[in-house]
Amino acid sequence: MARKLYVRTFGCQMNEYDSARTVDLLAASQGLERTDDPAEADVLLVNTCSVREKAAEKLFSEIGRWKEYKRERPEVVIGVGGCVASQEGAAIQARAPYVDLVYGPQTLHRVPEMVAAARSGQRAVDVSFPEIEKFDRLPEPRADGPCAFVSIMEGCSKYCSFCVVPYTRGEEFSRPFDDVIAEVVELAEQGVREITFLGQNVNAYRGAMHGGGQCDLAELIRFAAEVDGIDRLRFTTSHPQEFSDALIEVYAEVPELVSHLHLPVQSGSDRILARMKRGYRAEDYLEKVRRLRAVRPGICLSSDFIVGFPGERDEDFEDTMRLIDRVRFDASFSFVYSARPGTPAAAFADAVPLVRAKARLARLQGRISALAAEVSTAMVGRTERVLVERPSRKDPRQMSGRTCNNRWVNFDGPRSLVGQFVAVRITEALPNSLRGRLAGPPAKAPSSQVA
Repeated sequence: MARKLYVRTFGCQMNEYDSARTVDLLAASQGLERTDDPAEADVLLVNTCSVREKAAEKLFSEIGRWKEYKRERPEVVIGVGGCVASQEGAAIQARAPYVDLVYGPQTLHRVPEMVAAARSGQRAVDVSFPEIEKFDRLPEPRADGPCAFVSIMEGCSKYCSFCVVPYTRGEEFSRPFDDVIAEVVELAEQGVREITFLGQNVNAYRGAMHGGGQCDLAELIRFAAEVDGIDRLRFTTSHPQEFSDALIEVYAEVPELVSHLHLPVQSGSDRILARMKRGYRAEDYLEKVRRLRAVRPGICLSSDFIVGFPGERDEDFEDTMRLIDRVRFDASFSFVYSARPGTPAAAFADAVPLVRAKARLARLQGRISALAAEVSTAMVGRTERVLVERPSRKDPRQMSGRTCNNRWVNFDGPRSLVGQFVAVRITEALPNSLRGRLAGPPAKAPSSQVA
């Protein structure tokens, strides 16, 4: 009977991508089959995120539940990867001696060797930053449905005062252009219709080209859009400082690029943005949005917000609320500030009282929810082009897919529609999704942008 692998993932889409590739590695090298039941697993891995509060506590809570499995079956291998692993290193094993291996985001390709060593009693810690070696040693991409992530760059060189990413994933580095396109082509041949390019600062991509020179994200999107079978493209996460004129032009020229953009602003106050070391002013951000909407009217924007950053005054928060109303974001990842160890902001003394910060957050989230409801309600009665991704999680008799502006839609239809674009007439707007009905046969790739 094949040995089993259980992987628990915290955090961003980059971590989801890393976990999927780790599964591929261990399947190819050791024949491990993924399971959703940790109790039956022979190898248990947790892929951690250090961006949010209590990251280490979440880690030790998770692996603490696994300690019993190892007590009952000493041959069980337990590993910790991701950004908390990169930060804490050997300290994880000091606190939890039953952990066999600790690896960082850039050393996941070495996990098979570390698992094999653990089986012979050798514990290992490897949180180094070997950069492109990781991608050179990953197996061929394997599609799991009509949508796929493709990691094109890692790390960040912006050093925002609140962020741990440069310390846990290293400086920015980009995969060579040929490697990225080869992965896109391989996935398309396996039936993938939609690609999401990933990077901590994805629009800083500068991939080396075989003929010399570099390819930026705008040019990469143009090339990827020409790959047979790829009919929809997304990218995340962007930094406003790197959102170039060339990238704005792509929205005017490439219909495969969706009408949705996640562009984290963090705050609408110039004073707080400066303290965060974001490298732009609120007006700079607004100007990019104006120019983007001039070439792609109706595009939906989501963002990240940190509320209660040290020193945030009432007037700073009001600046953020005004920016929200001017941009009219329709989704957000928003949190009360929590100090990340080792970051400059962790030493800032002028903390905002938690009660006040939570009240601000509730107001911000309420406003964005209201704006999102306006967008969804306006879609009722329209016919949307939807990529069918899977059966609905709530009702298996229905199918689920996303619109070009990133709304989930549930509708009656056969499973044979998975992987196809269909025309769906929107009949109802719900808080977190839409309902609709099929309005015609499967749709072909567009010759012009369909919202």
